Amino acid sequence: MEQNHGILMDSGTNELEIVEFTIGQSKFGINVIKVREIINPLPITPVPRSHPNVEGIIELRGEVLPVINVADAIGFPPSNEPAYDKYIVTEFNKTKMVFHVHTVSQIHRISWAQIEKPNEMYQGLETQITGVVKHKGEMILLLDFEKMVVEINEETAISKKKLNHLEQREVSKKPIYIAEDSPLLRTLIKDTLKEAGYVNTLFFENGKDLFEDISSNINSGKKLTDFVKLIITDIEMPQMDGHHLTRKIREDKVLSELPIIIFSSLITDSLKHKGDQVGATAQVSKPEIGELVQLIDKHIL
Repeated sequence: MEQNHGILMDSGTNELEIVEFTIGQSKFGINVIKVREIINPLPITPVPRSHPNVEGIIELRGEVLPVINVADAIGFPPSNEPAYDKYIVTEFNKTKMVFHVHTVSQIHRISWAQIEKPNEMYQGLETQITGVVKHKGEMILLLDFEKMVVEINEETAISKKKLNHLEQREVSKKPIYIAEDSPLLRTLIKDTLKEAGYVNTLFFENGKDLFEDISSNINSGKKLTDFVKLIITDIEMPQMDGHHLTRKIREDKVLSELPIIIFSSLITDSLKHKGDQVGATAQVSKPEIGELVQLIDKHIL
């Protein structure tokens, strides 16, 4: 599969492409934008004292990459037919890594509006998946790959430790709206921004909920800057992604001047133009929370 297969889609259309793969009898998906290529398994070199979910490392075209066993990470049994297993080579959060899955089948183009939020009916997997796609009578679960990586290497997480360079700060009660679908990241972002002095944050699970809240406040007669001064949004979210949210705000005369910072694992040199096209004020790659705070300071203080 070609790298950046989904890059030709227009920005802000609320669409994505997912690679469907299997673990056991279950179907899962990963955003094509995260995928560099799909390969057959290569010889693995085990690494002493590595995380249980890390099988080891491989060399791919001169690069040394870690291999994460997805079945182990989500508590599924190993492959029954390892000869058919595949490696999904990815890049996100400015990091390249390989995910070992059982089979890879096809690519689907879907709307974020088709993706439903996971709930308790998925028997514990709600902490491992970010959404559910109903496709041709079956369900495809979208795995939370960022959480999987954080559980292996805490250094990739958003944390207060990354704010050590900031001087003593005054508390700011200026309201900030934040759209982020991951419960783990919502907590980390809230705690870290509070440490940086930003205590008035309101979180939404997706761009649709955030946009509807703003619209409701405006329709009730509230002045925009009285209830929100700045928006921070992820890109990948069920119902409405961050690019579509940004485009809708920029196309609304009342909302168009709101500063919008896209904070996502998908901010790379080859994809940054997508945020520029929809009118993002700034874009920051996770987990660079220190850079995010500096941008908030610039646009809100």
